[in-house]
Order: sequence, then structure tokens, then C-alpha cells
Amino acid sequence: MNQPIHQIVKERVGYLILNRPDKRNALNADMVTAMKAVLTDLENNPEVKVIVIKAEGKVFCSGADLASLQQLQSNTFEENLQDSRHLKELFYQIYTSPKVIIAQVQGHALAGGCGLATVCDFAFAASEAKFGYTEVKIGFVPAIVKVFLIRKIGEGKAKQLLLDADLITSEVAKAFGLINWVVVAEDLEDQVFAYAQKLANQNSGIAMGLTKEMIGRVQEKSLEDGLEYAASMNAKARGSADCKKGIAAFLNKEPLSW
Repeated sequence: MNQPIHQIVKERVGYLILNRPDKRNALNADMVTAMKAVLTDLENNPEVKVIVIKAEGKVFCSGADLASLQQLQSNTFEENLQDSRHLKELFYQIYTSPKVIIAQVQGHALAGGCGLATVCDFAFAASEAKFGYTEVKIGFVPAIVKVFLIRKIGEGKAKQLLLDADLITSEVAKAFGLINWVVVAEDLEDQVFAYAQKLANQNSGIAMGLTKEMIGRVQEKSLEDGLEYAASMNAKARGSADCKKGIAAFLNKEPLSW
């Protein structure tokens, strides 16, 4: 039996690969558990600087496995809450990961699958891929993804996507700020890898991790608290080994290798 998720590491890029193409990579409890475990492995691997989430098959991810969801409808509220928290923890882990995470979207990303792509730090999509939060069309709600979507694209655009619930093209998704780049399908793998290599080679992993953390945390603070937090992180970064190495190399006009 194929594992629902598998991983490979290639030149400091760790790949988390969705591997249920026969189910359009729909998310169920076992798949979410496997994703969390692989993410943790890649985060703890010192040989990995950037993580890419990609998928086998024609569809990136169709969202929640509706057959599993139907079975859960007989659960108590507390049982359903526990299952919902499982997905929440996955999205939170991606959003707060100390490593940069890129979504490589080769096919449609729907509902929770759209959320999976957009909670990543960056997203590349094939021109044929479509995106959409379709939950309200089946009487469901885009609850967890909404928290991250509003942060990413703002309330007005989020309302349009969540309440309209229609599919949009990759180009429209890019215009909304949902994804970053649209490329032809045959170039997708190479362009994602090249961008991951660029980040790994030109930037400090520690500095990228701290910057990502600050972007996530500062939004919840008042102006004064946000600035004080920024000042403390500035001071923290100055003491890091990477900062000392980078500044010394710059002043000494030496080549810098991360």
C-alpha cells in the first residue's frame, strides 16, 4: 500500500509529496498526520533549508475527503472539534515553520487544498491549475483557511473568494495575491527548484526563519508593541552566528556561502 505522503531531499530542498492521486489528494486524518510528521522531519533536518509541498497526479489537492467527512457527521461535537484541530495544527505548522515553504501547484487546488497552497510562504502554479474555496456550495464553511486567507489578501478579497465560491484561474489567483507565480506546466518543477536554490544559496536560514516569524507575529500587536517586538528581534538577530558571519564577510569583501 502506498504511503499517503512521501519525502525526498535534493540539494538542500526537502520535498513533501502528496501521494493519493486516486483520491485527488484529498485530506483525511491519516494524510494530515503523515504531513505533520514529514514536515517535522524536514524542519529538523539540518541538510534542508527550503521545503516544497507538491503532489502526484493531475490534482494538487481537492480539500477534505468528503467520504471521511460524511462518516464524521455522526461524531459528537467534541470528536469533530478534535478532528478539526488536527487540520488547524497542520496549517499552523506550515505558517510558523522556521523554514521557508513553497507550494508547487501542478493542478487544481480546491477548498482545503486551496488553503494548503495559500498558507505556504510562496506558491508557484501551472497555468492550467484552478483555485477555489468551494465549501459554501455544499453547506460547509471555510473555517480554518479563512484565518490565514484574510491575513494574506485582506478582508474584501477574502469575502469575494469565500462567499462567491467559484473557481478562478491561476492568473486571477495571482492578481488576488493568493499565489505568487504562474508558469507553464512543463517548467514548473525546474522553476520551483531554481527559486528554492536561490533562497538556500543567497540567504541565511536563521535570518529567513526570524523574518518569517516576525511577519506572522507583528500583525497581532499594537503599533507600540509591534515596534518594541521588532526592536527586541533586531537585537536578537545581531547576536546570531549567521549575522556575525554575514557582516564580517561583507566588510572583508569575502565571498559568502550559506
